[in-house]
Amino acid sequence: MVFILKRLYSAFYPPVPNSTSPTPLRFGILGAANIAPIALVLPIKNHPDAVVHAVAARDQKRADAFAKKWGIRKAYGGSTAYQELLDDPQVDAIYNPLPNGLHYEWTMKALAAGKHVLLEKPSANTSEETRRMFEFAEKKGLVLLEAFHYRFHPAVRRAKEIVSSGELGEITRIETSMSVPVGIIKANDIRLQYNLGGGALMDMGCYAMSMARYLAGSNPVRVVTASADTESAFPKIDVGTTATLAFASPTSEFTANVRAVLRDPLRFGFIPRMPELTARVVGTQGELTLFNFVLPWAYHYITVQSTLKTGAKQTRTEKHYGKDSWTTYRYQLEAFVDKVRGRTPEHWYDAEDSIANLQWIEHIYEETGLGARPASTAQVPAE
Repeated sequence: MVFILKRLYSAFYPPVPNSTSPTPLRFGILGAANIAPIALVLPIKNHPDAVVHAVAARDQKRADAFAKKWGIRKAYGGSTAYQELLDDPQVDAIYNPLPNGLHYEWTMKALAAGKHVLLEKPSANTSEETRRMFEFAEKKGLVLLEAFHYRFHPAVRRAKEIVSSGELGEITRIETSMSVPVGIIKANDIRLQYNLGGGALMDMGCYAMSMARYLAGSNPVRVVTASADTESAFPKIDVGTTATLAFASPTSEFTANVRAVLRDPLRFGFIPRMPELTARVVGTQGELTLFNFVLPWAYHYITVQSTLKTGAKQTRTEKHYGKDSWTTYRYQLEAFVDKVRGRTPEHWYDAEDSIANLQWIEHIYEETGLGARPASTAQVPAE
């Protein structure tokens, strides 16, 4: 417990670097979103070559309050605030944590303004929008990254390394699950708004899908089964989705079960369920479980059970926290800044990864009967 508290403290009060660049990469934040402090504002305090220069919100008071709280120099507010931020010549890069349904519009506008973009997941409402954004970024010579921060952490990369090493034998099954108990996501939450790209599969499910594909080392070949739970108040929203995907292996097929739940019901009607943030790989020679693959910087463990040549089973537990005070978001920031500066990041993933992730989310939505989330109707710059 002491260790966890220490990790949390260092995340919220990161050490300041001994020296900083006189010309740091200057970020602007679109929207005073709740995720912005932990995802960018706090990690950037520990980076010697990056700062948050400005924030924009539809309400000036909210923008001012956010800027004052986090020590940000400029605050744009009002109906034109987002565009004013994009037009600021002192802003080099944009962090876009707006609701899913606004990702496409404001990322395209940011790219048109010549800004690099760190884009919150899921990248857009549709895979076609994702493809267009990445093609536009490439055309403009700009960096665009979908913020699957967990991928940059040593624990997740170590789990992938074990699976790829062959220690578990040939993969026979993958399970990824993300869920939170009912009561955490309130009825007015944007995750439950269809036009903004809401739904469990879009929110938590995009992580579960990404992790399954990452561990498999390939994309699925088909959706085997998929089902979604809805509530009368949100008929187009999946408050929970479970899907089984088929992947091709060198000799046969294996399956991946992907589960995402925004409002996990109470046990026996009154006992809250614990959140699930787990990935599991079963192979012909063993299995691996990574607990808390999404936020491993706070706490995690990797359990590996393998079968020896004698037939005996051997179990070990590994933990890989990496650098002191570095969260998944800090590792992600390091990679993003390296990429913008022309350096080779320690870890990266390309546009095809982001496009494929949404394509398979769309396939699952079609299988459930709910259909993909609505495409943006906003006017965007020509590609």
